[in-house]
Amino acid sequence: MRLAYGERLRRLRDTGAARRQLAIAHDVLAGLGAVSWRDRAANELRATGMTRRSPTDLAAALTPQEREIAELASAGLTNKQIGQKLFISHRTVGDHLYKTFPKLGITGPPGEKP
Repeated sequence: MRLAYGERLRRLRDTGAARRQLAIAHDVLAGLGAVSWRDRAANELRATGMTRRSPTDLAAALTPQEREIAELASAGLTNKQIGQKLFISHRTVGDHLYKTFPKLGITGPPGEKP
């Protein structure tokens, strides 16, 4: 429904409202694994001038070690704890996270505006 509504809003040139609906539709469809519908929402978003990468696209940009470190960090482990678990230096963990955050679209601490 949000996809159809977003398409209609875009055709009526209500770009801001269309973007909101299409972004929600894209995220929901990506979560459901509806690839063709997700791609349709992404195409509509591009038509409004906005792009959206799906979580699977973002995860694919990570190396296996970056993915593992990111998962451990998201579970709340500190760099030192992650390093001990993976038998690497906490500084290496920090370096991997430094490279991983931009790939995932993370620009700063939670709640901080870029």
